[in-house]
Parts: sequence; C-alpha cells; structure tokens
Amino acid sequence: MDEHYDPDLDYAEPTTAPAATLEIDPAVLQHYIDLQRTRQHLPLAVVAGMTGAFIGAAIWLGITVLTGFQIGWMAVGVGLLVGMLIRVLGRGVDRVFGVLGAVLALLGCILGNVLSGCYFVAEAEGVSYLEALASLTPSLAVQTIRLMFAPADLLFYGIAVYEGYQFSFKRVPEA
Repeated sequence: MDEHYDPDLDYAEPTTAPAATLEIDPAVLQHYIDLQRTRQHLPLAVVAGMTGAFIGAAIWLGITVLTGFQIGWMAVGVGLLVGMLIRVLGRGVDRVFGVLGAVLALLGCILGNVLSGCYFVAEAEGVSYLEALASLTPSLAVQTIRLMFAPADLLFYGIAVYEGYQFSFKRVPEA
C-alpha cells in the first residue's frame, strides 16, 4: 500500500467545468423553422409511414415464420422504421408528424401481430397461409390479438409508439 494513499480522500477524476450553453437567437430559430415548414410534405409522410408499417409487419411475419415464435421486440423495429421513413420523406417539423408516426407505428405492430397469428392458425389448421389470411375478419383479428397478448407487449408497443413519435421529426441542427 502506498504510504501517501489516504482512503478518506476522493481520488475520482477531476471534473471539467460544464460546457458553455449555446445561445440561439430566437428570431434565427423561428426563421429556420418557418423555412422547414415550407418544405414539409404531410401526404408523402402518410405514404411513407404506411409503407414502413407494412414493411415492418411483413418483416415481423417473416421472422415469426423463420423462428416459429412470436417475438414482441419486433415492435421496436417497426416504430423505428415508421418514424425514420416519415422523417426522411415527410421532412416535418410540426407535431402532426410525430402523432402520425406514433399511430402508424402502433398500427404496424398490431398488423405484425395479426399476420403472425394467421401463420400460427394456418399451421394448426393445416391450411395455407393465404387461406388463413383470406378467412380473417375484424372480429377474428381482435380475437387473435387477445389470444396472443402478453403483458410485455405493452412495453414493446409503448417503445414503438415513442419511437414512431420521436423519430418522425426533422431535427434542428445545432449549427
């Protein structure tokens, strides 16, 4: 033991002073946001988000078919995909883009669950997947969701909705 070592002293690394906060001129920020509003495109964001929800649900189904298991964390990928597509193609800065992302992420998760349920029904009944899908009604879809529901789904759906909301906005660069 070093004779100069004092166990009562704190030998943690010294902290540096906090970085200076960046002062943004509110007029410049407002001008930037106004300029971005002229470039946002809500109809394209809707198409992009719906496409992301369908692609995410299809990937969810594909992984379910490959593994034979319903994997709830696929919802996280659906939310990320929906939000990113809305942000890139919609270029939105208004709250409506986030709400759109959240709603479409949730719908994509529900669709992924229902499509996966159709796969399990087809396997159990010995019919083709397309036959099981063709026989799907809204009440059967709700019943499928109820049967496949697990409490952890709330967590994963919540993350997907959060991602769908947060990732749907165009970010304001610090510069």
